[in-house]
Amino acid sequence: MRILGLDYGSRTVGVAMSDPTGFLASPLETIKREDEVNLKATVRRIRQICEENDIHLIVLGLPLRLDGSVGKSAEKALAFQHRLERDLYRVKVVMEDERLSTWEAEQPLIEAGIHDRHKRKEVVDQLAARIILQQFLDSHPAAELEKEYLNEFGI
Repeated sequence: MRILGLDYGSRTVGVAMSDPTGFLASPLETIKREDEVNLKATVRRIRQICEENDIHLIVLGLPLRLDGSVGKSAEKALAFQHRLERDLYRVKVVMEDERLSTWEAEQPLIEAGIHDRHKRKEVVDQLAARIILQQFLDSHPAAELEKEYLNEFGI
């Protein structure tokens, strides 16, 4: 059972995917878009990834403020969650607190000497998605996930 992890941003969506056992998350790609509000191509690409990999569960980062409150970024992520659940057939989308995931993803890149923000941006969203997904996987055993999330689809 593979699971997809997403780090939703205004111009990009970082994508990560679990291994078939649901134990380890790996960065996959960054989906870019020119317009913040035009999500058709983004949703189409996510649908394609889900269909190619038999994915029925997506973990989407929820960018809460440091105090835990919901701001504009979190509201946009929640709206994207509803869009994905509406447009993707038999896919459940759950939210995972992603506070500081982008910062955490940037640190190894900076330590590796990649100081150019543009070069880091090419991979940081994928790494943030991996962190979000791995955090979720670490707190949810695979057997629990199948029972809790996938039974509603008869999978």
